[in-house]
Amino acid sequence: MLALSSPPVLAVTIHPDSEVASAAVARTIAELIRQRQAEGRPAVLGLATGSSPTRVYEELVRLHREEGLSFRNVVSFNLDEYYPMPPDSLQSYVRFMREYLFDHVDIQPENVHIPDGTLPQEQVAEFCRQYEARIQAVGGIDLQLLGIGRTGHIGFNEPGSGPQSRTRLITLDHITRTDAAADFYGEENVPRRALTMGVGTILEARRIVLLAWGEGKAAVIKRMVEGEPSDSVPATYLQQHPRVDVVLDEAAGAELTERKTPWLAGVPCHWPDEALVRKAVTWLARRLEKPILKLTDEDYNENGLSELLAESGRAYSINIRVFNQLQHTITGWPGGKPDADDTHRPERAAPFPKRVLIFSPHPDDDVISMGGTLLRLVEQGHEVHVAYQTSGNIAVFDDETLRFAEFVADYDAAFRLDEQPAENLYHRVADFLKNKAPGQVDSPEVQQIKGLIRRGEAKAACRYAGIPDDRAHFMDLPFYETGRVRKKPIGEEDIRLTMELLHQIRPQQIYAAGDLSDPHGTHRVCLAAIFEAVRRLKAAGTDWLPDCWVWLYRGAWQEWDIDQIEMAVPLSPDELTRKRRAIFKHQSQKDRPLFPGADQREFWQRSEARNRTTAKIYDQLGLAEYEGIEAFVRWVF
Repeated sequence: MLALSSPPVLAVTIHPDSEVASAAVARTIAELIRQRQAEGRPAVLGLATGSSPTRVYEELVRLHREEGLSFRNVVSFNLDEYYPMPPDSLQSYVRFMREYLFDHVDIQPENVHIPDGTLPQEQVAEFCRQYEARIQAVGGIDLQLLGIGRTGHIGFNEPGSGPQSRTRLITLDHITRTDAAADFYGEENVPRRALTMGVGTILEARRIVLLAWGEGKAAVIKRMVEGEPSDSVPATYLQQHPRVDVVLDEAAGAELTERKTPWLAGVPCHWPDEALVRKAVTWLARRLEKPILKLTDEDYNENGLSELLAESGRAYSINIRVFNQLQHTITGWPGGKPDADDTHRPERAAPFPKRVLIFSPHPDDDVISMGGTLLRLVEQGHEVHVAYQTSGNIAVFDDETLRFAEFVADYDAAFRLDEQPAENLYHRVADFLKNKAPGQVDSPEVQQIKGLIRRGEAKAACRYAGIPDDRAHFMDLPFYETGRVRKKPIGEEDIRLTMELLHQIRPQQIYAAGDLSDPHGTHRVCLAAIFEAVRRLKAAGTDWLPDCWVWLYRGAWQEWDIDQIEMAVPLSPDELTRKRRAIFKHQSQKDRPLFPGADQREFWQRSEARNRTTAKIYDQLGLAEYEGIEAFVRWVF
C-alpha cells in the first residue's frame, strides 16, 4: 500500500490491487457500524452500485457470516437508480443491492432506501424532496461510498452538476450510456434518465470514500485529484470536503503526477532504480520529441531531472544505458532463438522448441492481442496450444443465432438426419428471440448456440494459424456462464480447471491477458484464475513449473507503457495483414461487436492502430522502424 500526499482534503491511498483495497474499505465500514452499535446509534451509509463496490459488499457479507457483523443498526441510502426501472429488472439497482448485500445480511427492510424508478414522472419531484428529508431525519449520512464514471460523474451527477445540486431526475450523458450498454445488451436499451442524489447531498456526508479500479479510470482520477473544481468534472468538488478518502488500485492511480512523473512533483526519487530511470528517460525523449541518444545535459536539467543527471553522470551514459535496455526488448524469436547467445534476449534459447500455452479470456483475444506473435511461434516450430477460458456466448447478436439455427433446420430437412427434425429447435429459438425483452437472459438453447458460434470461429482462426484442433482447448470457466454481463466471482472450480490444463500441457511458456482495462471484468477474473493456479502449483512443488515463464499481453483496450515493455515482437506489413485475416475468422464480432465499449472501432482496427503506435514510439525513440510491434511484460511468480 502506498499513500500519496495530495491536496489536503483528498487522502489518496493506492493499494496493490482492488481485492486488498476492497477488504480495507469493508473493514472501515465495519468499524463504523460497530462503533455506532456501541453508542446505541444507527450507522447511516450512503451506498453505490456498479463494478467498483462489489468486492466491498462481498467482504461485508463475509464479515457478517464469519465474524458476526450485524447490520440491524444500519440505515442505508443508495445514490441512484435508472429511470424508469422496475425493481426486479436485471439492471435495477434494487436488484443489485439485494444480490450483493441486502439478501445476505440482517439489515432491516424498513431501513433500506433506494430511489424509486417506478414512479410516475409527476411524483418524482416530491419523492426527491422526501428522500432528502429522510436523510436529514436520521441525522445525515455517516459514510458515503462512491464510484466514479469516465465523465467524472459521482452518482449520476453528470458534467454540469454543481456543488449545490440535490436529489433529482437527470438526463444521462452519452458516454455514461455507452459505458452502460453492455449491461443492457445494447446502448439503445439504456434508459436516458436516472434519479440521483445531488453533489450537494453527497458533500453533506460526514465522510466520503471513493473507489476506482483499473486503467480506464486513471485519467479521470488525475483530473479529480489534481484539477481545479469544475462543473465539467463534478467529482472535483470532493476537494471541498473535509474528509474524503480516494482508494485506488495501482492501475487507477497510474496517471497521478506523483506516480507517473514523481520528479515533477518534488517526490524524492531513488535513481539507482533502473525501472524509474527508464521511465524518466523515455518520458523525457517523448516530451521533447527527440531520440534518446540525442538528449543533452540541458534537456535533463531543464525538465526536472537534474538529480538523475547529478547521480548518474553525463546524459550520454544515461542515454546509452536506456537505449540498450530498449534495444534488448526487441526480438523476432518470442519463443527464444535456438543456439543463440540469449544474454541480452528477453526469452531463453533453450529448451527449443517449447510447449506454449496461450490463455485467451474470450474466443478472439488471442489473435486480437498477440496474433502476430502466435503466428510466429507456430512458424518457428513451437508446440502452441490455445486455451479459450470462456465461451463468449453473450457477445453474439440474436439474428446471428437465428441464422445458425435456421441453417441446422434446413440442413436437417435436406438430408433427414434426425427422427426429430431440427426445425423444432429453430422454432423454439425463433419464438424465444421474437419475445425476448431487452436485457433478458437467453434461454439455455440460445446460450449454447451462441457458444458454439464462437467456438467454431476460434477453431477456424486456429486452423488458419496452423494450430491443430486438438491444441485448441475450450475451458468454459463456470464464473462466466451466467448468461449475463455481470459474472460470478472467481470460484474453486475455475481454479481447478486451470490447474488441470496446466498439468496436462506442462508449458514452458504461458501467455495471458494482463489487460485490466477490460470494461466487463472478464479479463481480470481470468487472469486471477491463472495467477492463483500458478501460485498453488508452485506451493505444491510442481516439477515443471520452474522452467516456465509467464508473459502478459494487453487486449483491445490499452497497450503497455513503453517503459514497461520487456519483450517487443516486431511485425512486418505481411504479418500484420495475416493477423488481420485471423481476426476476421471471428465473423460474429466483425463490422460491429455487440459490446464495443467506449471505442466504436472494430477490434482489428484497434489492434492494428495499437501495434503501429507502439512501433512508431520505438522509432521516435531512435530504434529500428517496424510496421507494428506486439508488446509483453513478464510476470515473475
